[in-house]
Amino acid sequence: MLTGAAGAGQQRLQGPDFERGLGRSQASACGPSGEDAMSAKLNMVQQDPQAAVMENPQSSASTVINIQTETAVPDHIVWSLFNTIFLSWCCLGFVAFAYSVKSRDRKMVGDVIGAQTYASTAKCLNIWALVLGLLLTTGSVVLMVIAYATAYTMIVKVMKESGGYH
Repeated sequence: MLTGAAGAGQQRLQGPDFERGLGRSQASACGPSGEDAMSAKLNMVQQDPQAAVMENPQSSASTVINIQTETAVPDHIVWSLFNTIFLSWCCLGFVAFAYSVKSRDRKMVGDVIGAQTYASTAKCLNIWALVLGLLLTTGSVVLMVIAYATAYTMIVKVMKESGGYH
């Protein structure tokens, strides 16, 4: 049984199909030495399949995957989400969240410098959002307590002056 060479994109023909596909003139062009070489390769492949792959490396398909070591660039997305939801003064948390998402996108693309730039901006905005959020929340609570205490004392004073409930 004769086997034709099956390169990339070619069909593998065997036996009578091989001679029919090449035609008589092309089959005789291989000559006896070509057929002997083919049968020798076929025997070699049957005995050791890896030998044929090592002999003709261009016919085997290979894929090279270049995996880069990932640089740890924190994108501060959880911190930004926390500031967006709980400390939403001046919308700084939302802006920090947008920069965090941009940093994550840059990191996925492989732009480490851009990811670090966006992450640095997100970190700065998160710090400001946290500080302003805590100060403004604490200040609001203190003002509310003072306002309620003042209102209570004024109501008690008016009630004492009027002599009670009417």
